[in-house]
Amino acid sequence: MIVEDDPLLSIVEEKLVRSLGYEVAGKATSGEDAINSILDINPSILLMDIQLAGSLNGIETMKKLRNLNIEIPVIFLSGDNSDVVISEANAVNYTDFLLKPVSKAALSESLEKAELSLSSESQFAA
Repeated sequence: MIVEDDPLLSIVEEKLVRSLGYEVAGKATSGEDAINSILDINPSILLMDIQLAGSLNGIETMKKLRNLNIEIPVIFLSGDNSDVVISEANAVNYTDFLLKPVSKAALSESLEKAELSLSSESQFAA
């Protein structure tokens, strides 16, 4: 699932994801919409922009999801990799942090990491 408030970037990210052989289960432009959609469609991996429309940014959205015990792998996308943003992102369990513009190679590597985390979690599931 892609959570991105910039329509053009959302299209580019979707094309990248699809070109890597993944499906896009859904899209959202705000943290609030993302939470509702995630509860409905239960995607396997999230691509989450940090600066979003609405009152929740990507990190706050992930905190709310983690508080709901939703441990979905998340790849943060941001144009800002300042120490403050990285420190805030470290407050939630995330798979990767990619700086925009995202390259196909970097996204491919991050999606593979997220898939590995999914398979390792299922090994321990009862």
